[in-house]
Amino acid sequence: MSAMPNFHIYRGDGTTLHERGEKLPPFNRPQLLDDPEKYIAEEGVRNAVNVALALGMPLLVTGEPGTGKTALADSIAHELGLGKPLVFHTTTTATARDLFYQYDAIGHFRSTQSKEPASIHQFISFQALGLAIRHAQNKSNNEPARSLVLIDEIDKAPRDLPNDILNEIERLEFTVRETGDIYRANPNHRPIIVMTSNSEKHLPDAFLRRCVFYCIPFPDDAKKLEPIVRARLQGHPLVAGDHLKKAINHFLKLRKLDLRKRPATAEFLAWASDSRS
Repeated sequence: MSAMPNFHIYRGDGTTLHERGEKLPPFNRPQLLDDPEKYIAEEGVRNAVNVALALGMPLLVTGEPGTGKTALADSIAHELGLGKPLVFHTTTTATARDLFYQYDAIGHFRSTQSKEPASIHQFISFQALGLAIRHAQNKSNNEPARSLVLIDEIDKAPRDLPNDILNEIERLEFTVRETGDIYRANPNHRPIIVMTSNSEKHLPDAFLRRCVFYCIPFPDDAKKLEPIVRARLQGHPLVAGDHLKKAINHFLKLRKLDLRKRPATAEFLAWASDSRS
């Protein structure tokens, strides 16, 4: 197997692709890399998910970046027939309210200056956890439905946020302060909550105590890594013959080097999917 072709698309000398008579290569990311049907969960992950489901508790998964934490949420939602996860991407300025809804105060103020001001409800936009709770309500015109909520990289949040949302997550209800509307999930259709963390900072102990916690390990030997790669790269030339074993052995040697950021499963799959036989 030869190395990835050296296209020299960017030369850094000021010449353009047009001047060289070249074009950007097409972006060709194999769909299997993102297919939840091809996710392979090791035994510890499966056990953690099933415990969280049995207890009705949030699942908090950690692990080095690229070990499949976000993909796990897609896999759970797929196998349980819940559709796509409702995703909340945590930011350093996020508040507890942001998980449930956002209020466009400026838009509402501008509306009040017009002759026919719009209803305040038009300036409320529901976010991942708020949508999930609304879907799980008992309504005469709509059957309650379960959803999976992914709160991604919760360790990026301000320190108080995890504790601030504990009661709301346990009760699975929230109030829109601006309207007074209360939304409460049917206990039989409570959303499944998966949270990820890259362990960039410590999460409060009170928060951890109310979660099912699991650290996804890197598949650090060929026997563990090979099934994952074969599932994701079905039909790719790399998985034919002994090419894959050689690639995995080389990759595992790279991980043993003294690197500031060791490549993880995601990097290996991205590299392997672009390799040529």
